[in-house]
Amino acid sequence: MRVDGKIQALNHAIREAIPHMREAALESPHASVFVNAIRFADEARWMDEKLTPVSEFRWHDIEAAGATSLGEALAMAGDALQPPLMTDRALPPVLALITDGLPTDDFQAGLDHLLSKPWGRQALRVVVAIGEDSASSQAQEIFRAFMANDAMRPFHANNPEVLAEQIRWISTAVLQSVSSPAGRVPGAVAGAGAAGAAAAIPLLAGIDAAGPDEADVW
Repeated sequence: MRVDGKIQALNHAIREAIPHMREAALESPHASVFVNAIRFADEARWMDEKLTPVSEFRWHDIEAAGATSLGEALAMAGDALQPPLMTDRALPPVLALITDGLPTDDFQAGLDHLLSKPWGRQALRVVVAIGEDSASSQAQEIFRAFMANDAMRPFHANNPEVLAEQIRWISTAVLQSVSSPAGRVPGAVAGAGAAGAAAAIPLLAGIDAAGPDEADVW
């Protein structure tokens, strides 16, 4: 399975997870759940123009490209987690980073920008790392800096089935936890239970085009 196999598996996994995300949101009627995705490659860009109610969110398949503009993506996420969407009644956002490579831009500048925003700091930040390259010590250091939570570890997916399982878990268990008045996952900020509160889930997804990968194990 070459790199396009990875991206096909990612597209399939996220499309398959969306109904589970909607179901989890319905189980938390006090919260309005908004979703969007940033695709980062040679540049970072939003999938839709704004964070969208999960009931209306549609995944548009992405393609692999040569670079990994993760720093730019983090800065964009920080800029999005602002009023009027994020108010005093908002629930902690979830930032799900899905990547198979190392940043090719200024990751630290993007992370610093994200963490300079109140909702960027309060976000539950999780990582799904894809393939062998994402298991390197350098990659793990970057993921730990992004999560900034000693109680959590990056998920690691080395085949399509595990990738789908992990994305589905993020789409359900994590969402249910942060959108529950008493809910909590390890290290997460407990959500307020105010009616009409919003929970935002920006997905940051990037697959680079470097290196052949012939088998179903990445």
